[in-house]
Order: sequence, then structure tokens, then C-alpha cells
Amino acid sequence: MKEAVVLYPSPAIGHLISMVELGKLLLTYRPSLSIHILITNQAYDAGSTTAYITSVSATTPSIVFHFFHATTLPPEFSTTSPHHTTLAFELLRLNNPNVHHALTSISENHMINGFIIDFFCAPAVAVAHELKIPCYYFFTSGACFLNFFLFTPTLHDKFDKSIKDFDAPIDVPGTPSITPSNVCKPLQDRYDEAYKGFLDSSLKMQTSTGIVVNTFEKLEPRTIRAIVDGECVPNGSTPPLYCIGPLTSSSGHDDGRSPESLTWLDSQPRGSVVFLCFGSLGVFTVEQLKEIALGLERSGHRFLWVVRDPTNDKNQKAATSSTVADLDLGSLLPEGFLERTKERGLVVKKWAPQVAVLSHPSVGGFVTHCGWNSVLEAVRAGVPMLAWPLYAEQGHNKVVLVQEMKIALPVEESGDGLVSSEEVEKRVGELMEREEGETVRERVLAMKEEAEAALSPGGSSRLAMAKLIESWKRE
Repeated sequence: MKEAVVLYPSPAIGHLISMVELGKLLLTYRPSLSIHILITNQAYDAGSTTAYITSVSATTPSIVFHFFHATTLPPEFSTTSPHHTTLAFELLRLNNPNVHHALTSISENHMINGFIIDFFCAPAVAVAHELKIPCYYFFTSGACFLNFFLFTPTLHDKFDKSIKDFDAPIDVPGTPSITPSNVCKPLQDRYDEAYKGFLDSSLKMQTSTGIVVNTFEKLEPRTIRAIVDGECVPNGSTPPLYCIGPLTSSSGHDDGRSPESLTWLDSQPRGSVVFLCFGSLGVFTVEQLKEIALGLERSGHRFLWVVRDPTNDKNQKAATSSTVADLDLGSLLPEGFLERTKERGLVVKKWAPQVAVLSHPSVGGFVTHCGWNSVLEAVRAGVPMLAWPLYAEQGHNKVVLVQEMKIALPVEESGDGLVSSEEVEKRVGELMEREEGETVRERVLAMKEEAEAALSPGGSSRLAMAKLIESWKRE
């Protein structure tokens, strides 16, 4: 009977890419494996996955995608939660019958060594237990959010108020204290449905066979040690931890458009360009876009900037609902900006091949939303960062990138939630020409070497993957 591993990602593009890369990695260790990936429809627009899945199917035939019939939330479903993650948790819960059918069907011709799920897919833990299939969590973020995730039940039991009402920073084993405002928004209100979904997933994680996390030991040593030593689950047991990263896409989320940005970079001096890109969902108001533009112009530095269609809602940081109509760049940015900066800047709409851009020798800095995939891509390219978190766990990542890893400088909002042009100008200058930037540059170059070592024969991540595969025999 052919051996198989079944992967169950959240349908958001960032989570899917990480899970596919895990599947590819498993195949390099065990080429005879059959990798099956379960695909659900999205609860909200979290980035198109069609072109990406088509590309993977064409290039990696050992990975088989199983598409579930579209599941919709029932008419009677309602929630007061402002967080789209509530819809994701509920839709994935409703998919449990599809998961059961898929696992049963795959089991007819395969020996399933493991069922590896995204943390959003926690309802499927019950299905795995029922079918007696070893269930592992794949944590697509770093250990610097995993520790908080695991510690959430402890915080919940210890305090009777919501994190948003805390009046002091929160101490979590293995990372610097985090202010309540930096905590992932769905975790700030204990009475919110999204919070309950995260809490349930954390508790279910403790019952899993193991936790696979996309990081490597030298990047987050203190955090990883706190998790492994059980400090994040003081009243329970922590499953075995497998740090198998950094897993990044070799090509990025390439949608086939002409890489104008790479051609432009070819004509720029080495290390002279600051690259600004805020992930597949990051979105700003027109007012914020204009502040960024003014800051870049006054900084005097070369730049490559990826701009999405703006939002009208200053509190919206992720494009999970309709933004304003598609506008041309000239109307989005300050009058005359494109003309004044054309000799040293390039602004592109919506997309650039991020992995290729970060690896280009002309790029010397990266303004990022601190999404974990982007962080790892920057580390692998040895590019220092300006940390500008927007949504999800990115506030946690910023704290660690700046204070613990020291591979990024912070970008700070003013009281009204806007990042001023003065702040943009100041931070770009620090990153590209001052001592602060040189310090983080040296640190991230050292981490680049450590990442390469972790993935090399005998490296920590290679050994962790071997232990993961060995665990299947025991199960």
C-alpha cells in the first residue's frame, strides 16, 4: 500500500503556499510518498489561489489536490464579531464531513502516515482521532507567535478580563513582553467568537501528535526552548516540536505578469533600493499612501513600491472586503510625485515577484507588513527590514524582529493610526544609511548563513524533518 501524507491548509494564499512547500519538502526526503492536499472554498476573499494551484499541479505531479464542494454558511448563521477569522473557523467546521470523506477515500488505497493541519482547521482534529490517523499541526507563523498561541489558555484561566483591557504589557515565556495593542486582534476580546476559535484550536493543539513550525533553531532559540521545555503549557503537555524551516517559495506567488520591476532593478546600484511591499492582503487609505509617497520622496533614496487599490476605511488593514474602484497611480499619489521621482523610483500596482526582488543585488532594505512568509524570504535573502505590521499576528512578529532578533527597525504609528511622512523618511534613512541600519544588516546577513546551515545536511531543520518522518513509524 502506497504511503501518503494528507495536508489540510487554510484556503488563504499565504497559508496554502507554506503548506505546499511543506509537501515539496516531504517529497525530497521520501520521494515515494503521495502528498494529498485538501482544498476548501474561502469564507472571504483571501487572495486567489487558482493560478498557483494550477502551477503546482503542473510542476509537481506527486502532489494531488482534492477540491471540496463549495460550503456556504447557513442563512441563520450570524455573528457580532468584526473579525473575518470567525467566518473561516465556522466554514472549516462545516467542512468536517468533507474531511471525513476525503480521509476515508484516500485510506482505501494508501497508508496515511500523518494528517497535517493548519491551526484554523482545528475542527478536523476530531475527525483524525475518530479515524485513528496521527494528527499534526503545521504552524505557518513563527515560534514567536506559537508561544503566545499555546499560552492563551493559561492567560484565559489566569485573568477574567480581555487582553484589550490589560493595563500593562503581557509576559509570555520565550519572547519580550508584548503590549495589548500589539496582540493579534482576534485574541484581544475574550467574548468574541474569533477568540473562542483560537482558544479551541490552542487546546486541541495540545492533543496533537506533534507541531511542525516554519522556523529554525538559530532564528528563535529562546522562544523554541521555552516551548520545548513546556513553559507555554504549564498545566498540560506540549507535543513534540519540529522546526523544519525556513520554508519559502522558490518563485513566490507568480501570476505570470511581466517582471517590469526586475528589469528596473538591473539598472540600479548595488544595495541602493528600498523595497516596499505589504503582502497579498495589506491595504492602506489614500491618505496613508500619500504620506508614504512624501516620505519616500524626501528620503532621497531609490525605491520600488508595490501599491494596492486603497480602502476608504482607515481601520481596514487587510483587503478582505471590497476596496474602492481601481484607480490609476497618478490619482492615488501626490500630484507630480511619479514625475519627480521617476529617475530613482518605480511604483507598480498590486504585484511584484517578491522572492526575486529580495534576492536582487540592488535591493538593500525591505519595508514589510511582517507576515511570516515575507520575514523568512527577507532572512534567506539577507535583507534588513522596516517592520510595519498591519493585521493577524504581525504585531507579535514586529516585537521579536526588532527587540529579540534585531533584524528590523520599527515603524511607529501616530496617535490616529497613521504613519506620517516624517516617520517614513526617518526610518528609511536609518535603514539605508545610518548605523542603526548597518547593525540590523549585519544581523540579518548572519541569520541568512544560519538559515542555509539549518537546511544543509546535518543541519537542525534537516534533523527535525528526519525526526518527524521517524515519528510516523512509532505511530
